Amino acid sequence: MEIGVPKETKDQEFRVGLTPSSVRVLQEAGHTVFVETNAGTGAGFTDEDYQRQGAKIVLEAAEAWNRELVVKVKEPLEPEYPLLQKGQLLFTYLHLAADRPLTEKLLQSGVIAIAYETVELPDHTLPLLTPMSIIAGRLSVQFGARFLERQQGGRGVLLGGIPGVRPGKVVILGGGVVGTEAAKIAVGMGARVQIFDINVQRLSYLETIFGSRVELLYSNSAEIEAAVTDADLLIGAVLVPGRRAPILVPRSLVKQMVNGSVIVDVAVDQGGCIETLQPTSHTNPIYIEESVVHYGVPNMPGAVPCTSTVALNNSTFPYVLSLANQGLSTLENNPALAKGVNVQNHQLVHPAVREVFPDLADS
Repeated sequence: MEIGVPKETKDQEFRVGLTPSSVRVLQEAGHTVFVETNAGTGAGFTDEDYQRQGAKIVLEAAEAWNRELVVKVKEPLEPEYPLLQKGQLLFTYLHLAADRPLTEKLLQSGVIAIAYETVELPDHTLPLLTPMSIIAGRLSVQFGARFLERQQGGRGVLLGGIPGVRPGKVVILGGGVVGTEAAKIAVGMGARVQIFDINVQRLSYLETIFGSRVELLYSNSAEIEAAVTDADLLIGAVLVPGRRAPILVPRSLVKQMVNGSVIVDVAVDQGGCIETLQPTSHTNPIYIEESVVHYGVPNMPGAVPCTSTVALNNSTFPYVLSLANQGLSTLENNPALAKGVNVQNHQLVHPAVREVFPDLADS
């Protein structure tokens, strides 16, 4: 099979779909990989690194896209829409629930779109989302601490405090992978931490990890309101697979937050769980609204592409190899990968995305 690896086009997205070592395995299996020039440079992989492992370097994005299987990291952006081809396998993050224009274009193109974030194992874990969720969760506190600095627009709070000075308060909405990893970093910094979740069993599990170092609370509007108003850092870590994240913090509550406090919403690529949060970029990561600093970069792990690319490839590559070896027939024997299919034969097939766009599902 011919496999294309285009250079990512999202703002300051330095990750790449395949590492050179993955290319070597594909080449040894009889496949040909076409890598757009400089696609891996930002992650520390040169064109020569890919060539040494058997890849063919192409100079134009179209040459990487014109293949049976295209492996990316982030969703196609508008300039890439014309490169989508009928019957082509596209394997990447998509987050369609928050992107109607892309959903419509994928349906029109006839591409077979498989989303990393909806590949689901029998135990309901999301193996291709988890590594990036771990990184995003850890980065959320790292970035939050940075933008709490006065020079960055924040209120000038050191999350860990010092002896004689109260530490900062971190409120985390969601106790899944992102929330857990955020809490680990926040606790490590010495912050006061609260995690909210609607799953009591998950809260019980988190107690085995954090003990009394984290306050674990059942999520409801009254409890969230009481916690958010004096938070220094609010982290959105809500995930409903394939669906838009629910709004847990309305504008009216953001207005009650302390001036210069910071919001980091990791759920932004699924629509966000904080009403005032809009997508931003690594180039312009923040804006101030209601006197609160908002950070909404949807590709946070792109900030650490060396770590992120390898971590992502470790998880995605077995599926890439299966697609390359067996094509679409692998979906019959791999139910986890089959759940990743969002669009096929001009049809919206993923149940959760169909619920978000019922008019497109029926077309």
